[in-house]
Amino acid sequence: MAPKLETRALDLWYGRFHALKAVSIAVAPQAITAIIGPSGCGKSTLLRVFNRMNDLIPGCRTTGDVLLDGQSIAGNGTNLAALRKRVGMVFQRPNPFPLSVFENVAYGPKIHGLAAAGGLAERVERSLRQTGLWDILKDKLDASALSLTPEQQQRLCISRLLAVEPEVLLMDEPCSALDPIATARIEELMLELKRQYTIVIVTHNMQQAARISDDTAYMLLGELIESGDTQTVFTGPADRRTEEYISGRYG
Repeated sequence: MAPKLETRALDLWYGRFHALKAVSIAVAPQAITAIIGPSGCGKSTLLRVFNRMNDLIPGCRTTGDVLLDGQSIAGNGTNLAALRKRVGMVFQRPNPFPLSVFENVAYGPKIHGLAAAGGLAERVERSLRQTGLWDILKDKLDASALSLTPEQQQRLCISRLLAVEPEVLLMDEPCSALDPIATARIEELMLELKRQYTIVIVTHNMQQAARISDDTAYMLLGELIESGDTQTVFTGPADRRTEEYISGRYG
């Protein structure tokens, strides 16, 4: 099966700092890929490569290539707005807009020209149903999104992405601000969403990676040390450095 996302010999610098070093990775479609490794190893940088969010950082430059469905997205001719519609991101802390629940979810369809007459309310409802929020919030659509619980805010941010019909969901530590019960519910949601979407998650929580991911990539000091199906990486890693990290002897 052809990869949904791919990097080929990718190097990335922030100014003079060499953040990613010759990273080549393939991400399978309709699966959850977890990127693990100690703080500062390049996990979030690699995640942001897939929708060019690093471009917003002054002094960032890359060599090598990044592909989406086999097509390069690394060149100057890439339409970044269209790319970020296809490849959306959920951040570490929920970041709902200071608007109503309805307007949060409707925001993306409006700016991308997807708010067809009469269809916006249905799109909002569908997106909230996908994240299990509709029955909870259907009578509170005019309430401020900032009044929701942290878990509901994170689900709302995911709904906001789903409303523009992406293909890939990038999740940067999406449960780090949540309690264990809320974390379990977000993990259940991710397992449901992978039936339809490709998901790439950065996590410090190795138990979380083991629970929910199909594939795992281990990074260290900007290098991709090892990647493969999660069970193999966790139970029979090919590289000693991976085994040391997973066993807790490093990082």
